[in-house]
Amino acid sequence: MSDKRFPSVFVSHGAPTIAQQVCPVTVFLKGLGDSLGRPKAVLCVSAHWETETPMVSVATEPETIHDFFGFPDPLYQIRYPAPGAPDLAGRAAELLAERDIPCAVSDDRGLDHGAWIPMMLMYPDADVPVTQLSIQPDDGPAAHLALGRALAPLRDEGVLVLASGGAVHNLSFFRPGSSDVADWARRFDDWLAAAGAGDGEALVDYRNASADGALAHPRDEHYLPLLVALGAGGGAGVEEAKGRALHRGFMDGALSMAAFAFE
Repeated sequence: MSDKRFPSVFVSHGAPTIAQQVCPVTVFLKGLGDSLGRPKAVLCVSAHWETETPMVSVATEPETIHDFFGFPDPLYQIRYPAPGAPDLAGRAAELLAERDIPCAVSDDRGLDHGAWIPMMLMYPDADVPVTQLSIQPDDGPAAHLALGRALAPLRDEGVLVLASGGAVHNLSFFRPGSSDVADWARRFDDWLAAAGAGDGEALVDYRNASADGALAHPRDEHYLPLLVALGAGGGAGVEEAKGRALHRGFMDGALSMAAFAFE
């Protein structure tokens, strides 16, 4: 375990099938765990846990949630038996309360595929404690930047803030196995990589700042974790973090697999 200061990280988790594939993004995620090192615990903010107000899980043995349908049977047999992180959940709730952000607690929320897929690739021994924090799509992008800023002190406590969503996520263009990527998807991905270097205002207002924003994200839910990572990437007194791309690429048509670190 480490007391080192981790960057906050956003990863695109893609389709559940990457859990059993060898491809550029799985190679990247396996290497990411090695390059970051082993944190004391992970706070995962996944696009697949939506609540009205922020919520953290204090489950001590979080179950592996298979929250997808119509995929090959072996995917439903995967278990990621990492221990929970109830102390981290309590600390996250405390930090949110300090910013007047209410936070509820779930006793039994497990790990959805937005959490366990990147975790099993990054930390395959399942020995790093992990808990989840939910997103609130009705609250919009600015609220999630504020959420991340409240969590920034965790980075000085040996915690990895791991946000998991999709840099481009429009399932109307999901084409399993396709390498044919639409021009609008590439444009938004390029815009996101450029804005991620430090234009927090544009990232929050992405639907207006990018002509392709609304098409890249018909709903906000896979984009919001990125803003949590951006907010958490700042330190004490730092309003905006600088981002850097860790990985770029597309799978299954228009699913961007981009990943970013913020610090």
